[in-house]
Order: sequence, then structure tokens, then C-alpha cells
Amino acid sequence: MKYLGIDYGDKRVGVAVSDETGKLAFPYEVITNSKDLFDDLIKIIEKEGIEGVVVGESLDSDGRPNIIQKDIDEFCANLKAKSNLPVMLEQEFWTSVQAKSITGENKMHDASAAAIILQSFLDREKDI
Repeated sequence: MKYLGIDYGDKRVGVAVSDETGKLAFPYEVITNSKDLFDDLIKIIEKEGIEGVVVGESLDSDGRPNIIQKDIDEFCANLKAKSNLPVMLEQEFWTSVQAKSITGENKMHDASAAAIILQSFLDREKDI
């Protein structure tokens, strides 16, 4: 099963895809969060043959939703309705910081954060 991973932000959205076996995640691209966001994501979903979507769940260090989580929940509901795919949340904590420490500050670090989120989900799924 091939997955799409998303690191949602109010300005930029990092996107990652898994391999065909659903074992490895790879940074894909960074999309501007605009009125075209869902159209851009649907194009990627169709092009890559995506069967499920994993979105980073934004919680604080106490496990409570961050301010942006309300926007993420709304985004997930809309993406599920527009794509007809399962949309799952994967807890993310400091993935953007992790991505920057691995790849440095560059235009793809949001996509790298999405890959970290997706890889965490894939690793947890294979253990179930």
C-alpha cells in the first residue's frame, strides 16, 4: 500500500510518499498552502497511486492539541471528502526541527518533516 505523508502548516505543506510496499518514506515536495492546495494534493495522489494519507498531529509536550490542530482536523476532513481515501493522524513532535538538523535549513525541510511523520507511521504499522 502506498501512502502520502503530510506536514501541514498555515504557509507551507510538506509532502512525502512511501514506496510501493509501504515500508519506506521519501520527501516529495513542498506546496504553498493556498486555495489550490487540495487540487495540488489530488494530482499527487492520482499520479503516485496513493491509497492512504497520514497527516502529522500537532500536540504540545503535554500531549494537548496545539493551536494549529483545529486547522489540521478541518484539513483532514476536507481531504478525506475530496480524495475518498483514509486519512490518519500520526503524532508529530519537533519533526521540523529534526528535519532541519538532518538536511539543514532548505526549501525541502517541510517535505523531510513529512517523511519523518510518514516513516513513524509506517514503522508503527509494521509492528502491529
